[in-house]
Amino acid sequence: MRDLLHRTSETAARYLENLDHRSVAPSPEAIAGLAELQEPMPDRPMEPGLVLDTLDRIGSPATTGMAGRRYFGFVIGGSLPAALAANWLAGAWDQCPGLFAASPIGTALEEVSLGWLLDVLKLPPGSGGAFVTGATMANFTALAAARHAVLARAGWNVEADGLFGAPPITVVVGDEVHPALSKGLGMLGLGRSRVVRVPVDGQGRLRPDQMPRIQGPAIVCLQAGNVNTGAFDPAREICARAHSAGAWVHVDGAFGLWAAASPQLEHLVDGVADADSWATDAHKWLNVPYDSGLAFVRDVTALKSAMSVTAAYLPQGAHREPSQYTPELSRRARGVEIWAALKSLGRTGLAEMIERNCRLARRFADALRQGGYEILNDVVLNQVLVSFGDPARNWRVIERVQRDGTCWCGPTDWQGRTAMRISVSSWATRDEDVDRSVEAILRAAAAD
Repeated sequence: MRDLLHRTSETAARYLENLDHRSVAPSPEAIAGLAELQEPMPDRPMEPGLVLDTLDRIGSPATTGMAGRRYFGFVIGGSLPAALAANWLAGAWDQCPGLFAASPIGTALEEVSLGWLLDVLKLPPGSGGAFVTGATMANFTALAAARHAVLARAGWNVEADGLFGAPPITVVVGDEVHPALSKGLGMLGLGRSRVVRVPVDGQGRLRPDQMPRIQGPAIVCLQAGNVNTGAFDPAREICARAHSAGAWVHVDGAFGLWAAASPQLEHLVDGVADADSWATDAHKWLNVPYDSGLAFVRDVTALKSAMSVTAAYLPQGAHREPSQYTPELSRRARGVEIWAALKSLGRTGLAEMIERNCRLARRFADALRQGGYEILNDVVLNQVLVSFGDPARNWRVIERVQRDGTCWCGPTDWQGRTAMRISVSSWATRDEDVDRSVEAILRAAAAD
């Protein structure tokens, strides 16, 4: 085992060291090489070292360089050194932190990390938390707590009696609602389409003047960080109006919630802490390995009522029992990496990383604008939308950029416009990476 792990660490280190010198996107030859994996289940065992060699030979060239410095797609950050190291150690520990009795260290690190996260994200102290896979499950978890709470107020126990015959729940979303939240609503039986959609402004912010009159059980869903523009819904005003009508307010803050950790950017989350629940990702702006999502709920009882599990063989101790707050009973110990990331960065390091990413997003926007191209959004966070002309030209430029391999940026549709979307989210990205990427983008645009 020791020799195999040393060999693995050397393989992984070599991969990371070469990232800056290879195409961000895998080559057509590397993708074609994946066909070698399509084989019948082997009859005989293979020596673990050969398994690793095969995985590296076929798999490493076929990866997208998400862990590198010039990947700007899908709001994906790389892994901080301390978080990656903690991930390896956590894999060796092989802990299932559903119960304190099963994993004291896994449970303790979640307890500590939850307190740190509530502090740095400026959310209500004592809120409940769930360590889940990503924003889809974080939204699902928080919305399950919301569903429990608004129906309990109406005298209905949804966990015991289901939704058949339950009082209807009004769900209010903005027109720019993210599909992850809509998926969560669908899985909860609240419906992806059975929602009241509120018009948004030119940056994707929900318009308070267009809010419907709310009656009965209701959940209002806001965004902290629009996935295209980075814009924030006016949380303080909407929370006040929703709460006056007895509604629950949920905030989808997959990456934007981390603006609270920055003294320069915390004004963007004004009023967000007035909500009742929040969802975010640690594998985005905290830069821990995939997968790592977080749900926070002000009313701990609502979260626990929605997620609790009981069985005689599952002992409940004095410590926080993580399985009482998450959809899963069996899961990996995500709190290990989150603790390591926060411990290594500290409050100032986290703020610096977030502020640097936002500064680099503005650097992108300024350079591309000076190059003669249209920036479609107010660059308030780490998102940049750039148009090179008509939709066909935008697609051609994006395809050239991805083929070139200097950086990776993806397409999006924004309020009737096709655009390239640039998301600056990695701890490793520096000014020279932006400048090198801008040169590649401008070359691709000039090829028309």
